[in-house]
Amino acid sequence: MPCFRIARRALGMLGAAALLAAQLGSAAQAADAWPSKPIRIIVPNPPAGPSDIAIRPLAAAVQKALGQPVIVENRAGANGNIGAAEVARAPADGYTWFWAMDPVLTVNKHIYKSLGYSSDAIVVLNAAARFSQTLICNPALGFKSVKDMVDAARTRELSYATGGAGSPGHLVMESLLSATGAKMVHIPYKGPAPAMQDLMGGQVDCGFLAAPTVLPQIHSGRVTALATSGKTRSTLLPQLPTIAESGYPEFDGTFWLFLAAPKGVAPEIQQRFLQAMEQAIRSPQQQEKVKSVDIEMVGSSPEQAQQKARELSEKWGDLARKIKLKAE
Repeated sequence: MPCFRIARRALGMLGAAALLAAQLGSAAQAADAWPSKPIRIIVPNPPAGPSDIAIRPLAAAVQKALGQPVIVENRAGANGNIGAAEVARAPADGYTWFWAMDPVLTVNKHIYKSLGYSSDAIVVLNAAARFSQTLICNPALGFKSVKDMVDAARTRELSYATGGAGSPGHLVMESLLSATGAKMVHIPYKGPAPAMQDLMGGQVDCGFLAAPTVLPQIHSGRVTALATSGKTRSTLLPQLPTIAESGYPEFDGTFWLFLAAPKGVAPEIQQRFLQAMEQAIRSPQQQEKVKSVDIEMVGSSPEQAQQKARELSEKWGDLARKIKLKAE
């Protein structure tokens, strides 16, 4: 090979190495300088819901720890897909994070023909909190237990209300029906409030809804509470058994709140943000604040969170295929 070709190849390799070194140096400088501007956390739900209430004190604590504003932005719609799409398309620079109920990341990809983004573009980093749903029925039915409802559903047509297809209430009821062999007619609503109104009015028989939504109506006797869906009892309704305690010991209808980010955030930035968030999650003050919305703060490593997301995706994906659940 002529000398000039060898020289040209050597120069090319040196140039590539210099470019790579410059890129790595630039990334390292960006990580060192982070955060230098406000950080935002996207929540794919309207303000004042349980997940929104849970993240706001966390954001305040992280803001104090990092010395930059941490802004919670609500991007509701399309069962969480609007907020998720915004996160998926955001730069992986550590200034955009995602706080979402697990069905947004574990169910939607199984039931939507098009999400509007690649599900691989978002990485779960912390299984921050867990929560359950409360099974309620119209008092006129006279049900006193989960068994009463299941037995009735085997002999006559009953209906159940949810906040929408693919919502936690929908998933957990179908999971219970699948476990018991009973059948009920699903009546989806645009959110839990109208579902609750029609349940109280007798237009629909039962439903799984979040404890903060149903608590006043349970105490007033306008609905009858039968059980909660998680492995442990609700702190708001400690007298109420879980479904597992009601004759179905393998049942677990626990849902999670995940902290996630666009794929590709530098490990150094991830570590700093997650350290501040984990400290806030585990603080006694935060544990106390979320009791009013029936959420239990947990926290995890990224590896634990990703394993949990895989397990839930498999679980809910299997259910979605079994009941042929699709959403537009």
